[in-house]
Amino acid sequence: MRLAVIGTGYVGLVAGAGFSDFGNDVVCVDLDADRVQRLCEGEIPIHEPGLDELVRRNLDAQRLSFTTDTAAAVAGAEVVILAVGTPQGDDGSADLRYIDEAAKQVARALTGYAVIVTKSTVPVGTADRLRALIQAETTQPFSVASNPEFLKEGDAVNDFMKPVRVILGADDDRAGTALRALYAPFVRTNDRIMMMDVRSAELSKYAANAMLAVRISFMNEVALLAEVLGADIEKVRQAIGADPRIGPKFLFPGPGFGGSCFPKDIRALAHTARTAKAHLEVVEAADRANVRQKKVLGTKVRAQLGADLSGKRIAVWGLAFKPETDDIREAPALTLIADLREAGATVVGYDPVAMPNVKAHLGNAIEYAETMYDAAKGADALVLVTEWKQFRGASFKRLREAMRTPLVFDGRNIWDPAAMRELGFTYHCIGRK
Repeated sequence: MRLAVIGTGYVGLVAGAGFSDFGNDVVCVDLDADRVQRLCEGEIPIHEPGLDELVRRNLDAQRLSFTTDTAAAVAGAEVVILAVGTPQGDDGSADLRYIDEAAKQVARALTGYAVIVTKSTVPVGTADRLRALIQAETTQPFSVASNPEFLKEGDAVNDFMKPVRVILGADDDRAGTALRALYAPFVRTNDRIMMMDVRSAELSKYAANAMLAVRISFMNEVALLAEVLGADIEKVRQAIGADPRIGPKFLFPGPGFGGSCFPKDIRALAHTARTAKAHLEVVEAADRANVRQKKVLGTKVRAQLGADLSGKRIAVWGLAFKPETDDIREAPALTLIADLREAGATVVGYDPVAMPNVKAHLGNAIEYAETMYDAAKGADALVLVTEWKQFRGASFKRLREAMRTPLVFDGRNIWDPAAMRELGFTYHCIGRK
């Protein structure tokens, strides 16, 4: 099948490479000529395990290509996938300017029937909106469908190639048949395709992310309560996660969630609900709880070192919003850094892959260490924010020797409190004794 993918960001690049790996002829479009040139040379602009190999393999096989020419990519395409950004607007709503413009460009380039699919996360009703925009630009036949993505950063290639479910929203049989054929190779041994109307598909993505965000915020709030009551949140987490109605996933407390999806998606869903005069109070509360949670680590540091951190050197381990990605959007570490700097501290950060993005964002506002132990040299405190694997097995002897003061704040509860204290550290975590 011939496909055009509009947008080579996180979603578009994974989708384009993934579809091409199953034998489709895929052309990915981006307006950034430098980015396209780098992709043509096999240089991947984001950190995502396995993606570089997937892209290069299909470039070499000439099933995958990149261009800035939308018209050339769309001409003759049977399916056109819209994977452009839908950033958060000032009022919390999804900003649809980019997807609107992409749809218009696609419409002008159509040479025959095509299914135009929104893979970007868009509010309910966007397909209807795009259908009208496209109709005004072309006389060619087309369908508009929804195929929301459910990719976890850090494991996106595996999620795409082996999806736990494929949601296809189509309001006509022709579009549904085409999309089912496109995904058939992905679900050959177990049909996990879920066909539904477009509006239900659009809502499904927001509802899924909101549910996960609510679970995280709930556990973060319970963790704060556990601290006050003298309970151990790890024991509580294990107890409730053993209930099959609840399950163990997304029950780990931490410094709040970030990334490109959860924060903006729950705000966009809440905005959609308010516009429809149907407030989602649980979702709105989850967002408020997360904003508060991002302040927790900074509050803990100041409680131990004082409100004025002038002259204090604080090491921060982990800057990306989660492990196995260089994405720093809405990262809890950025909130912590801002709080520490406002209190007068010198901050030195370390992350295996995200430091270039942080430096592009913050410049020289903080120091950047070449290794995790370099970050801890002379530190009055260490704060772990992102649970990269290499931090789990840290040499605590080396860490203790590097730090000026053996004060550790574990924002992910990855270390054992008793063991850390036996090693001579003053140890603080979230929701544990």
